[in-house]
Amino acid sequence: MAYSYLYLNQMNPLKKIITNLTFWVLLAIIAGILLGHFEPETAIKMKILGTKFIDVIKQFILPIIFLTITLGISGMNDLKKVGKVGGKAIIYFEVVTTFALIAGIVVAHFIQPGSNVNTDLIKGGDISDYTKGASTFSWIKFLQDNTTIQVLIISIILGILLSKFKQKDKIIQPMQFISKYIFKALHIVMLFAPIGAFGGMAFTIGKYGLATLIPLGKLMITVYITMAVFIFAVLGYILRYYQISIFKFLNYIKEELLIVLGTSSSEAALPSLMEKLEKMGCAKPVVGLVVPAGYSFNLDGTTIYLSMAVIFLSQVFNVQLSLEQMLTIIGILMITSKGAAGVTGSGFIVLASTLTAIEVIPVEGLALLLGVDKFMSEARAITNFIGNGVATIFLANHEKAFDRNKMEIAFSKEVHEYDFSEKN
Repeated sequence: MAYSYLYLNQMNPLKKIITNLTFWVLLAIIAGILLGHFEPETAIKMKILGTKFIDVIKQFILPIIFLTITLGISGMNDLKKVGKVGGKAIIYFEVVTTFALIAGIVVAHFIQPGSNVNTDLIKGGDISDYTKGASTFSWIKFLQDNTTIQVLIISIILGILLSKFKQKDKIIQPMQFISKYIFKALHIVMLFAPIGAFGGMAFTIGKYGLATLIPLGKLMITVYITMAVFIFAVLGYILRYYQISIFKFLNYIKEELLIVLGTSSSEAALPSLMEKLEKMGCAKPVVGLVVPAGYSFNLDGTTIYLSMAVIFLSQVFNVQLSLEQMLTIIGILMITSKGAAGVTGSGFIVLASTLTAIEVIPVEGLALLLGVDKFMSEARAITNFIGNGVATIFLANHEKAFDRNKMEIAFSKEVHEYDFSEKN
């Protein structure tokens, strides 16, 4: 059957294109941009398509995390490995995000994206919700609101208990059955990804307009370039340590990247990423532990943006930061950036709390970023998404819980296309 499918694809290139999810998502993004530019009022109404798609995908995230971790840990013989993977993941997150933080500050310091910015041309926004959030933000509240972390902890505990239970098969088999059909349902939902991407992109362009980019174009270009360099240089080097190509990995998850681009949300493709990481050879327990934890604590793109935004605002207001103040910013963001997930508008809340803490840059400057922020959220989400994939692959290799044969099969273009068509 596989050979006949490949033969038909070779004989009919058009069929190969129209059955490719990447093609439809890319087409939807282009259509969203055009609608947003030429018919902004209509485009704004398309927001519901993007938000509803993300809302549906969110329903899969917690069940998939729960089942993946519980089933993975319950099947492990060496439970000490769970603690080792978790501990190494935290260290990895801290090292890489700190590097991202410093990279953002250094690049912004030398390129000076905030110099000579005419603030009169920039339409400000209301930042009262974010400054209020900064004053009430706490780690206890963060953990209470972050259901991903809660499910992660419960799943680990349940997985450990099941591993000690003699008749665990009676519980595990139904869970495996449920897991199978949850992923089948996910594959069906993913067919609607082009609609979600269209709605998200149309709303963004219609609401904010491409003209918004002009006054802050230098900042946006600087952010995109910095994140691209971080992906291909830093994350690429991390993968190259285990002789894995960053380009092959990105090609493997290209559908998910386009979905993240269209919806500006890494959540939209998170369940699919977990499945693909398993298929490319990462052990289930590693995927289950690293990806959900990384979603809260390994936000490379968000960290880069936060650090660059602080330096940008200091340049806009001609605030000369001393070395001591720069180190203070790094120290504050090393802590607060870890809470920039699971709370609506948390990125701006973290920025507000950071500016309030250093007391030298006007907090009101955040209003300058509100309009253009939406256009940079795609870069943040994509970098966060790739960063968590790379972290999982690195830690799976480090723990010798990686199957390179599966990776070679997964990276094979023909087999990958066949698998996609077969599922759908």
